Amino acid sequence: GIPAQAIARNVKGCWNLGSCGMGCPTNAKQSMLVTTIPAALDQGAQLLVETRAERFELANGRITALLCSFGVSNTAEAQQIHARSATKIIAAHYVLAAGAINSPAVLLRSGAPDPYGRLGERTFLHPVVMSSAVFEQKVEAWQGAPQTIYTDHFLETQAIDGPIGYKLEAPPLHPVIFASTVPGMGQSQHDLLKAFPHNHTLLALMRDGFHEQSPGGRVKLRSDGSPVLDYPLNDYLMDGARRAMLSMMEIQFAAGATKVLPLHEMAQTYTTWGQAREAVNALPMKPLLTKVVSAHVMGGCGMAGLENQGVTRPDGMHWQIENLSIHDGSLFPTSIGANPQLSVYGVVNRLAQGLVKRLTRREVKLA
Repeated sequence: GIPAQAIARNVKGCWNLGSCGMGCPTNAKQSMLVTTIPAALDQGAQLLVETRAERFELANGRITALLCSFGVSNTAEAQQIHARSATKIIAAHYVLAAGAINSPAVLLRSGAPDPYGRLGERTFLHPVVMSSAVFEQKVEAWQGAPQTIYTDHFLETQAIDGPIGYKLEAPPLHPVIFASTVPGMGQSQHDLLKAFPHNHTLLALMRDGFHEQSPGGRVKLRSDGSPVLDYPLNDYLMDGARRAMLSMMEIQFAAGATKVLPLHEMAQTYTTWGQAREAVNALPMKPLLTKVVSAHVMGGCGMAGLENQGVTRPDGMHWQIENLSIHDGSLFPTSIGANPQLSVYGVVNRLAQGLVKRLTRREVKLA
């Protein structure tokens, strides 16, 4: 067999209700909602609701102001309200923490200096492919703690800069998520949904960013200033998708599955490992045919030790803007092969402590 471990969960007082993907109903999930935001408010921070950070005003290598709009709609009427309700924030130092899509977008809208063309580049997604299986016994995968077990076997058994590796996890299933993800329609989908209590799914999270054919995507701006991510699904990635599907199906049949369905628009339901292996080896692994999803976004304002290799310095400061720090997952120069929440918390905690020391000349311990 292959080694597998329980997934460490960032929760306190979890009721195991299985509703995590739709928002924790008991606040057991240790997100920013119940950790860093309350802690900041306790220390005197102000929280501006329904306020969108639009762009920085820049002069002589410094930010002079942050321009914000009220609300989140992009309709013409809303834009007029935005213009009347604009907020300007003036500070000695600014921390940008809008995530791997919106941090690059704010800087792009601001016309931030980007002398080496690194802004928005190398944005990574942990592209995910899946395989669904039906067992004789009930699985009821919508119940209890989600994603309880994983293996890094397929990350650790090959060179990091070779064919793309992948982490396998057992994800949670909810009826709407399941129904909107599996292929097919009509009677075939009816049969799949009828077997939902007996269904089990595996996902393969591919670790992108460690090979020249895995440069990640690029954040750009649409004509209205909103961000869009261009992420190429190339042959290198699709080779990993095929190998991952084969690994997942083999595991599912070994565990006793009566039938398996890899999530691909041209795949069928297979009843033996030999049948499944032959079929998947013949499938065209192409965008829109191969079901690829993502929940982890990293990069776009990559941290680097040299100015020509990234957007931010190792201390989180922007290379060209002297009063700007970036503290979020956009700092990652590659993906990390795991859910990045705790890694973001850890990196940002260290950077924030260093920033406080530089600005106030005193030591603090934030966490």
